[in-house]
Amino acid sequence: MVDIVCMGEPLLEFNQQPGGEDGRRLYLEGFGGDTSNAAVAAARQGARVGYLTSVGQDVAGDRFLALWRGEGVDVSGVRRDAGRPTAVYFVTHSAAGHEFLYYRRNSAAAGYGPADVDGAMVAGAKVLYASGISLGISASAADAVFHAMALARGAGVKVALDTNYRPRLWPAARAAAVIHAAIGMADIAFPGMEDALALTGLRDGDAIADFYLRMGPRLVVVKMGDQGALLATPGTRLRIATFPCTPVDATGAGDAFCGSFLARMVAGDTAEQAAAYAAAAAALKCEGYGAVAPIPTAATVRAAMAERG
Repeated sequence: MVDIVCMGEPLLEFNQQPGGEDGRRLYLEGFGGDTSNAAVAAARQGARVGYLTSVGQDVAGDRFLALWRGEGVDVSGVRRDAGRPTAVYFVTHSAAGHEFLYYRRNSAAAGYGPADVDGAMVAGAKVLYASGISLGISASAADAVFHAMALARGAGVKVALDTNYRPRLWPAARAAAVIHAAIGMADIAFPGMEDALALTGLRDGDAIADFYLRMGPRLVVVKMGDQGALLATPGTRLRIATFPCTPVDATGAGDAFCGSFLARMVAGDTAEQAAAYAAAAAALKCEGYGAVAPIPTAATVRAAMAERG
């Protein structure tokens, strides 16, 4: 049995590093994929986590299975696809921020479908977590997410969804229709400010929270970047401040936030306590390069909160 089931698309990461000579760029190999990042973050905070996806019969797929097993993530719901590759992406950095270059067309995760979902794992969990990327990589992957959400709701398992809109995957109008249909089945929604602008046209955090609360979730956590986060329920509204840090790479910070938040919620924290903890975990992740390697453990987060908080 697991506490949190995450599902979506893992991607092997190559993250640009400082240095290099003669115009050459140096890249550090690592791991990415929003829900995989969140799964690792939740596991490092002490939650029991399972992952649902498909990876290729390739070196990248082997690396992911080794990663998840090493983190204690249950991989019994991960299938191998001999006909499709595991996706890959590159991260480059400049004064304007970080940029991404993806190689994910026809990935193994895009071939995942409803029949591949481990229904027993979903039904036995406390939370099912997916994202707009989980929905956007293919029609069959979207069908799998909706199938898993239906199973979760039928079993009394809470559903959490991060909007994570990626315009390279699909146009905003279609993404809004599908993502918002999924949010209508969710208990917890994690919209980001940029996502909300693209999907709703709204710029104000409170207006975004109101928009998503009307769709049905009982808790909306608006991720506001360097402005912190906004917690909203039908009866309450609370701002969560950013946690002090010296950032070098924000890749996967939102994923670390979501995974850490859910880990603390299933551990019994209030939403406010979970969000403050998650803000610290996300900030600490930004102090290292890559989406996964710098994700802190619970002991590191607690020490930093005691020292800097």
